[in-house]
Amino acid sequence: MIKVGVIFGGESVEHEVSIISAVQAMNKMDSEKYEIVPIYITKDGEWYTGDFLKEIETYQDMHLLKKYAKNVVLYRKGGSFILQSKGFFKTLVKEIDIAFPIVHGTNVEDGVLQGYLKTIGIPFVGSDVCAAAIGQDKVFQKQVWGSEGLPIPEYTWFFDSDYEENPDEVIKKVEKIKYPVIVKPATLGSSVGINIAHKKEELVKAIEDAITYDNKILVEEVINNLTEVNVSVVGNYDSQDTSVIEQVLSSSELLTYEDKYIGGSKKAGPSKGMASASRKIPADIGDKLTNEVKDVAVRAFKALNLSGDVRIDFLIDSKKKKVYINEVNTIPGSLAFYLWEPIGKDYTALLDELIGIAVKDYKKRINKTHSFETNILSGFTGGLKGCKGVKGIKGVKSLK
Repeated sequence: MIKVGVIFGGESVEHEVSIISAVQAMNKMDSEKYEIVPIYITKDGEWYTGDFLKEIETYQDMHLLKKYAKNVVLYRKGGSFILQSKGFFKTLVKEIDIAFPIVHGTNVEDGVLQGYLKTIGIPFVGSDVCAAAIGQDKVFQKQVWGSEGLPIPEYTWFFDSDYEENPDEVIKKVEKIKYPVIVKPATLGSSVGINIAHKKEELVKAIEDAITYDNKILVEEVINNLTEVNVSVVGNYDSQDTSVIEQVLSSSELLTYEDKYIGGSKKAGPSKGMASASRKIPADIGDKLTNEVKDVAVRAFKALNLSGDVRIDFLIDSKKKKVYINEVNTIPGSLAFYLWEPIGKDYTALLDELIGIAVKDYKKRINKTHSFETNILSGFTGGLKGCKGVKGIKGVKSLK
């Protein structure tokens, strides 16, 4: 049985969203094929494991969670990947064979966690470090896609320090794009810190809100006659499949955090993540635009060298029938499973496919050359003059 370490949480404003997505996934994995090992990262960076972390009710009392879950670290020992307890008496808690990050936002989805997993050498589901980093930064995405000739809205960007040093200059730069404009933190998701500005006073307020979340701010044109659609792409650089397209319905001018994760009814019960947002499936956009969205999605996926399961969001001017690519979510809320079910792929099958892609990517990676037999340091003595306190190297005297 394959031991799958599902990693979630982390120091991110999307921490709770990650918990929802991970609990959904863990309860849909094939338990006859996989041993599911929850690995929860708290907001202060501590790692915990324990079977009861598969239940959403666990996270209502963090004191009890920390009391009964095992506080662990993940590292490589020989050819194994170990979850070891912390503290004076260190014990082996679990071994895992593959990591499955179901994390959202900065410090976890943006390549930071992926870099750690790659450093210790464990196979993991999803995009590699570079693709994850670009996929988290809305400005980087647009720069890459623009260079590939993909359709993107007019935009500009700046750092918080630019605005703090010369706000008038930044506002002048932004106003070259006609109002209304949409202001976004560049590296966040789940619609956190996003606002629409119709005039200068609203722009100032939107910028000041955005810079409380991020040091890099994106401002782009608002697409007229807007229809928002999303599509999921599953695969890697040499093979891609596209899901059904959803048309997202919002109760406000833009799709908010509340639309995505809270909903408008108190009677609806616990949030089901993005699966609970209002939507029309399939999107009512006609065959021509459907094919165009799917074609651009695959091109965008390959341009960023993505892997696993992503959701790519589009903006359509329904009057001009013009498609714009908006952004990518490299680990989408609810893993976008609801976009695959209408074409016969249930959540359990999707999760199984993602693990299979990760194994294939790992095998390809380890078969590449990463080092050379020759040790250029053998017999090397030059350039060490002036080194202090170096002992045990022939020809180098320690200085007292």
